[in-house]
Amino acid sequence: MKVLFIGGTGNISTEVSRLCIERGMELFLLNRGKRTVDLPGATFIHADMSKAGEADQVLREHRWDAVVNWIAFTESDIERDIALFRGRTGQYVFISSASAYQKPPSHPVITESTPLRNPYWEYSRNKIACEERLNRAYRDEGFPVTIVRPSLTYDTVIPVAIGGWTEYTIIDRLKRGKSVIIHGDGTSLWTITHAEDFAKGFVPLLGHQQASGHAFHITSDEILTWNQIYQAVADAAGCELKSVHIPSDFIVQCDESFRGTLLGDKAVSVIFDNSKIRRFAPGFNATIPFNRGIRRTLAWFQADRARQVVSRETDALMDRLIAAYESKHPGS
Repeated sequence: MKVLFIGGTGNISTEVSRLCIERGMELFLLNRGKRTVDLPGATFIHADMSKAGEADQVLREHRWDAVVNWIAFTESDIERDIALFRGRTGQYVFISSASAYQKPPSHPVITESTPLRNPYWEYSRNKIACEERLNRAYRDEGFPVTIVRPSLTYDTVIPVAIGGWTEYTIIDRLKRGKSVIIHGDGTSLWTITHAEDFAKGFVPLLGHQQASGHAFHITSDEILTWNQIYQAVADAAGCELKSVHIPSDFIVQCDESFRGTLLGDKAVSVIFDNSKIRRFAPGFNATIPFNRGIRRTLAWFQADRARQVVSRETDALMDRLIAAYESKHPGS
């Protein structure tokens, strides 16, 4: 099977790329060549998708069994891809986001039929617009789209609300004995998925005859509180967890940039029903618990000093948020 990944060397997609190669797929990765990842067996094509005509020039002679765009974020990206791959691929997979699901949810169990609505986060609304355009293309012309909605998926990022992701700031604070912020009271429920587990559900969808027109989420079934998540991070770092619980609304009042990632995502409990992906990928099972997976992630950061990026701006922001909250709620 001949597969094209647009991207393919990121936090989620690298593990998917490795599994595709392991399963004997002929994998091509189209990107700008700025990220160095060791993927023996993959063929790299260098082009900038944002430059009109450049991708078409390098791809025009190819036909694909499946195309996956890991880095499409706006409806204009989708219009470009429909024009570029119409008649050239047996399947087009769009990487959406589980943050597109109804916020706040009217029911705590999320299925693929949960309505899509997020008034808090433009990123999510853009993903919804992409899905709607692709579904129109599927209905109107049979464009062979499959939609996949990852939730908080990690490998080379630290999946916490403040001070993590590509930053090492939260680990730096823990190592210095400083408090970190846990949004809300820490008891809301969340699911975090390792990229290696995500890949096990994703790869069987490639070339699947019955996947056109369908949407899927692929997550772990491990449900944790945010208190448990932060405790696992601290344990993996070998540090005592010192934390301050601050309501998400208060955090957003102090810094509007958190409206999307908190009110539009992590502030509400979600439980994902994975029965649909199991019907299409029999045997799919996430096997990496977070307390083990996060140790692998921190080992990856610690293997290269250049990865341990500490943002003094984020560090100062956390200090300001804690001071502002404690001044209004002394003794909290």
